[in-house]
Amino acid sequence: MYSERIRLASLHDKVMSAAEAASLIKDGMTVGMSGFACAGDAKAVPFALVERTSHEPLSISLITGASIGNGLDKLMAEAGLLARRMPFQADPALRKAINEGKVMFIDQHLSETVEQMRSNQLKRPDVTVVEAVAITEDGHIVPTASVGNSANLALFADQVIVEISLRYGTNLEGLHDIYIPPERPERSPIPLVRPDQRIGATAIPIDPAKIAAIVISEYSDSPSNVLPPDGETQAIADHLIGFFANEVEAGRLPRNLGPLQVGVGSIANAVMAGLVDAPFENLSMYSEVLQDSTFELFDAGKLDFASGSSIVLSAARGTQVFGDFERYKERLVLRPQEISNHPEVARRLGIIGINTALEFDLYGNVNSTHVGGTRMMNGIGGSGDFARNAQLAIFVTKSIAKDGAISSVVPMVSHVDHTEHDVDILVTEQGLADLRGLAPRERARAIIDNCVHPEYRAALEDYFARACERGGQTPHVLEEALSWHINQERRGHMLTTA
Repeated sequence: MYSERIRLASLHDKVMSAAEAASLIKDGMTVGMSGFACAGDAKAVPFALVERTSHEPLSISLITGASIGNGLDKLMAEAGLLARRMPFQADPALRKAINEGKVMFIDQHLSETVEQMRSNQLKRPDVTVVEAVAITEDGHIVPTASVGNSANLALFADQVIVEISLRYGTNLEGLHDIYIPPERPERSPIPLVRPDQRIGATAIPIDPAKIAAIVISEYSDSPSNVLPPDGETQAIADHLIGFFANEVEAGRLPRNLGPLQVGVGSIANAVMAGLVDAPFENLSMYSEVLQDSTFELFDAGKLDFASGSSIVLSAARGTQVFGDFERYKERLVLRPQEISNHPEVARRLGIIGINTALEFDLYGNVNSTHVGGTRMMNGIGGSGDFARNAQLAIFVTKSIAKDGAISSVVPMVSHVDHTEHDVDILVTEQGLADLRGLAPRERARAIIDNCVHPEYRAALEDYFARACERGGQTPHVLEEALSWHINQERRGHMLTTA
């Protein structure tokens, strides 16, 4: 019945129910699962694992590419299924369990997880579950809408469960570029010098003897909930597009800007969508997640090629794109995240990296992960992979949050993910601060003048002036440096006079 999807006949007798396949996963195991930003994630087997927790003790360490969809992180966390989770998540219920210390969360650069596993610094999976559109005649796995860490998690696992998704057509075959770096210490350079190159295989080259179970799945990926641009995100986009235009005029960027990397979320998506009407042509992307704006740029004739690790779309855009996939397929490639996020490749290609900050401080240090310095939001994701290695490392955020109770620009960040040494450009709806070539006091001046919300500008001016009176190359009033965060926690507003 599924011969078009399972083309190695010897695997036909491996087809079984999700519950039967899930029984291969035992208490205490390390489990790998496909999925990157709610695309291409395993679904049927995780649902069966959650069901098992209702009648037997079961706890696992879970490794994915990034966040997974269909509410599975929530269900697994609430069922007590997750002892450990890595390297990224974006679910409120799991976030709560992490911050309560019930789930041990390891927050990692997304390029780093399988590299550490390859060198046996991390435990390899006992079982990996991978969503696929097909299994080839050689027993190799053709992924769905993401690659993420799926290839290496499958190659490293003792056993592999394949979920064949009937929600995707087999025309996804040929979309993927599975390149696995050779072992150290004599590893050759990754032979990638253009975003549109293909350097690997179109399927995960697994030994079919490791495939222990095949499950037929009817589950869909969760649609993106990215919001359309509002006045503030549009202003951020406008500031950034104006900056790009100036860079092109000055000869520092080519007219096609260079390969773009854009993080997930409404602000980053709005910036990309803003390029539809901008004076730039023949754009390319070398990114992680390809969102609605990627396809808006294709349709507008602005984007030539997009390389990513997953495709995550709104419901309407997903129906349109996958319903007419041949229109886009030759201009797309999905790679393992250790390649899409690889520092070597990012530096070589001259990436323009645009990522979202929770907050940044006077001197350009960026917090991407922890509210109040302690409470995890989602994780660092790929922002660090790109920030240190991009030609331009750009961070964007709205200048205030929680109806003005929180300023996104503070005297000192409560947690540092990206140091001032890795940050080139900061943008809020108020304006853009170009920090390149500036000393700390000069960076502070650029940030106060351009990025701070008017309600907070006087307070930050006062702090900076008093800090400068004390002296130092990077001036601070240490006893007050985190007082805004303390005020917000105790009084609900960062300013004591509010």
